[in-house]
Amino acid sequence: MSPDETGRLVILSGPSCVGKSPLYKSLGKFYPELRTQFHQLVLVNSRAPRPGELDGVDYHFRTRGQVEALRKDNRYAVLEARDDLHALDVQELESLLRRGDVFFEGNPIVARALQTHPRLAGVNRLSIFVSPLSKEEIVYLKALGRNVSLQELLTDIMRRKLLRRTRHQKGDLSTKDLENVEIRASSAYRELQGACHFQHVIPNHDGEDSDNWEAFYYLIGDARKTLDAFVALLKGLVPPNVEKWEEDLFPSES
Repeated sequence: MSPDETGRLVILSGPSCVGKSPLYKSLGKFYPELRTQFHQLVLVNSRAPRPGELDGVDYHFRTRGQVEALRKDNRYAVLEARDDLHALDVQELESLLRRGDVFFEGNPIVARALQTHPRLAGVNRLSIFVSPLSKEEIVYLKALGRNVSLQELLTDIMRRKLLRRTRHQKGDLSTKDLENVEIRASSAYRELQGACHFQHVIPNHDGEDSDNWEAFYYLIGDARKTLDAFVALLKGLVPPNVEKWEEDLFPSES
């Protein structure tokens, strides 16, 4: 697709529970004029809806078998991420881009497909990764003599966030809930290794488990800073708290 023929594709990604969903909701609440500029890309997903999610709005929720069957249809790209199957309707995305700007919020596996799919070559993209750690914190933790396993630490950080979010949504957790938390937490390190492929990284400590998004009318803490940075990027500005990560920032760990 030629950039002259399409709108802009805005990609917002990061590990599960890092704060992508409340960030996008806050954009609609505090900057509705920006939010209404976008057509939202809705993918097919094999998982069950979470409390508050709506079929056709957050995802097209289908069974795993139904999503598997879409592999036979060349209009779809079917991807596995965090033990779920996602199906991207490339033809629908192309149609949306001809009508204007398109917004995607979701996991880094699908985000990379949006960055690299051959049918989307030449599309004007703005790619943003939200991270639970800043570059400065990562460099600090990697320093010789600290004996910190970034992989174990990051998994523990995301595990705690995910447990808080899931308890808030469901109360008592089932064995399946705990297994799902572990899958998502353990995938975060690998996902942050791919943040170097995004144009911008926004550090954010207020994940979806944080009250700073909704406890008060106005956002506070990192929730406010993250929204401000996101809005600036949408307007073509790069604020000082937005980072660019090098490929070697994250070491390979087993």
